[in-house]
Amino acid sequence: MRVTVDTLMCEANAVCADMVPEVFFVSDSDELTILVGEVPPELADRVREAVRCCPKMALQLEE
Repeated sequence: MRVTVDTLMCEANAVCADMVPEVFFVSDSDELTILVGEVPPELADRVREAVRCCPKMALQLEE
């Protein structure tokens, strides 16, 4: 599974980074970075929930 971000939609609210800091990082300049290419299986459920909770719906999953 991979997760991607639409950088035009993302407002760097950091909801995802708060939920799964192993995968998402928001810099001091409010830029979201996805820290992994493939989501580790043990984090998959948490990443799915972070995608669902994104206030701007800027995250997408490729399974």
